[in-house]
Amino acid sequence: MTSSLPPILDVDALRGLLAGPDPVHLLDVRWALDGSKGEHTYRDGHLPGAVYIDLPTALAAPATPDGGRHPLPSPEDFAATLRAAGVCEGETVIAYDDDNGSQASRLVWMLRAAGHPAALLDGGLAAWDGELSTETPEPAPGDVTARDWPAAALADIEEVAAEEAVVVDARAPERYRGEVEPVDPRAGHVPGAINLPFTGNLTAGNRFESPEALRERFAAAGIDADTEVIVYCGSGVTATHDVLALQRAGIEQVRLFPGSWSQWSADASRPVATGEAP
Repeated sequence: MTSSLPPILDVDALRGLLAGPDPVHLLDVRWALDGSKGEHTYRDGHLPGAVYIDLPTALAAPATPDGGRHPLPSPEDFAATLRAAGVCEGETVIAYDDDNGSQASRLVWMLRAAGHPAALLDGGLAAWDGELSTETPEPAPGDVTARDWPAAALADIEEVAAEEAVVVDARAPERYRGEVEPVDPRAGHVPGAINLPFTGNLTAGNRFESPEALRERFAAAGIDADTEVIVYCGSGVTATHDVLALQRAGIEQVRLFPGSWSQWSADASRPVATGEAP
């Protein structure tokens, strides 16, 4: 299930929503694996009214070998996160980060998968042309209830292995080829997967390519509106950037492999491919 709201909104569209009669919740999802970004950078300046969401604790369950480094949280835990941020049923959420959307896309994908109206701010914090705030809002508790993660939005490890869909690896080319692996147990990629790095969805200024340009990108890889696609990355975070880009291009039969390479590579019985070929 996805929201009728487009997955990507520019700052003018955001301003239009903020000026309208309906509540809009701004959620800041700045995060970096090395700790260089997080709540401390949010406190230095954020969109007025934005609430901070900590990706590894609020948008993921604890890591396990069977589930990967960033498994999805339980529906109950995710609903509790949204309530704490003040989100009520049916209200719109716009998420952003201060980079290329690769962190905030995780939250937007989760919201849309669960049927909540949500979009990513194109260009993130740098696209905002107004003043920033250092005030930490204390929103009234929201009322969203837990919603199960829909099977239509997810693929498990056996479905990835079956190769009945086009499997897309959203990581950097050097990780796909197996030349480097800074985090996970083994280097390489899922045999049969094609490499479409999420950074290829972007233009200068970390803005998303137009829907037409994205359709051309995916068509060149053999993906069109009728193609079933499964996307993975290192741990199910940056893969959501590809999912939103595919949806922006009008390709809806897209599922996320949440465990991603961190789950696949932890299972020694799973084969690993290296090099440029799928």
